[in-house]
Amino acid sequence: MESAHYFSAQPAGPFTRKPLTVELAGETRRLQTSSGIFSPDGIDKGTAVLLADVPAPSPQGNLLDIGCGWGPIALTMALRAPHAHVYAVDVNERCVTLTNENAVLLGLKNVTARRPEDVDPDLRFDTIWSNPPIRIGKDELHSLLLLWLPRLAPGGSAWLVVQKNLGSDSLQRWLGTGLDSSFTVTRESTSKSFRILRVRKASH
Repeated sequence: MESAHYFSAQPAGPFTRKPLTVELAGETRRLQTSSGIFSPDGIDKGTAVLLADVPAPSPQGNLLDIGCGWGPIALTMALRAPHAHVYAVDVNERCVTLTNENAVLLGLKNVTARRPEDVDPDLRFDTIWSNPPIRIGKDELHSLLLLWLPRLAPGGSAWLVVQKNLGSDSLQRWLGTGLDSSFTVTRESTSKSFRILRVRKASH
């Protein structure tokens, strides 16, 4: 797996769009993808587990997808919660462009894909879904999660899918100590070598 290049802002190689047909929110969707991004040929196993196992996102408010790729998580959230606004973030500019373009292809007006630094830091999110980029390394991953998880709104939840052999249990322990006491971290399910972790922000 070429894991390094899709974590860069401007991946190597030409940005050539190609068609992608996938199932999202129970229907076949025709979208666009390209090289130089995560899982360019379809929905990866971890994301598939997340989308199959998590409960519906908050029906309103702000929702967030951390590390959006070509957009499968953000687009699913937007399809399932048409009255909420979905923010999708990725350091890879190609991913930001593709997610915005794919939202247009689906007629979704409630999706905004941006680089992380372009999202208003005062925004709070009622639901976060993420297949976080474990392979960027532990320190980078921890910094990423500490940037976004504290932005959960009171009563909100983040759902993270992490492969067991890539450190899901140690990540769960770290989240339990890295976040303040207003957060609760639990393991919600295990499926096909992946765990789904839930991070809840207290209501008050």
